[in-house]
Amino acid sequence: MLPWVSAETMSLFLSEVAQRHAAEFIVMVMDQAGWHIAGDLAVPQNMRVIFLPPYSPELNPAEHLWESLREDCFANHVFANLDAVESTLTNGLVALESNPTRTHSMTGFKWITSISLNAS
Repeated sequence: MLPWVSAETMSLFLSEVAQRHAAEFIVMVMDQAGWHIAGDLAVPQNMRVIFLPPYSPELNPAEHLWESLREDCFANHVFANLDAVESTLTNGLVALESNPTRTHSMTGFKWITSISLNAS
């Protein structure tokens, strides 16, 4: 886990996702946080970024992933330290990544799955 957000750390994240899914074309949906729209953000070749309109969390598929993580991994837990929180989060994210059917059911909004990837 990285302790801060910036264009540099977001670029590292995008690179990691692209490497883990090298055989796939990725549509990354993001809000317009400063580090998401920074001019020096490095977007990998196998990825297209789609930006959400401002102030629209209901359209953000990541919100559904966070809700699932809160319910499945964090509800009714008391953690001894920050390392335990990070470990729980990592395990939850790995579980979501290893279950694409479940993840798609939470994030595959019609407006996302019908995007034409030929448009720029």
